[in-house]
Amino acid sequence: MDNSVIVKQYSNEYQDQVVELILHIQQQEYNIAITKNDQPDLFTIADFYQKGKGNFWVATYDDKVVGTISLLDIGNNQVALRKMFVDEEYRGSKFKTASLLLNNAMKWAKESSIKTVYLGTTPQFLAAHRFYEKNGFTSIDVKDLPENFPVLNVDKKFYKFSV
Repeated sequence: MDNSVIVKQYSNEYQDQVVELILHIQQQEYNIAITKNDQPDLFTIADFYQKGKGNFWVATYDDKVVGTISLLDIGNNQVALRKMFVDEEYRGSKFKTASLLLNNAMKWAKESSIKTVYLGTTPQFLAAHRFYEKNGFTSIDVKDLPENFPVLNVDKKFYKFSV
């Protein structure tokens, strides 16, 4: 048993755990009215995210998925940061799961010649807002997003990071 969180590139063996983790956080923890049917990308992760300059990673602890993050290639050397979720038990300074995931994704972005990372999040995710701001993301208006950025219905707050 490994006592640390490990970030790995997504593979299909993690499919069920990824769906379970994300839905639990959205529905149970934050009471967001979203279902797995509203997120078909969760069932085609490799085809949807792992193409072009995009990718998807999982954070595991003893081979259990405890976090996710993805970069969706939206063209023009830009990506959308999506599906950043961390199990409640693995948040904070003890495991540093969110930082490990974000640092891994930003390293990938830099190595892949990405110029800008955009993200949308919900108003409820206040800790996420602080986390992104602490990590150099700046808040932007929806009108400042590139036209090819996929705005989700639940997203009302947007950020930008220049790589």
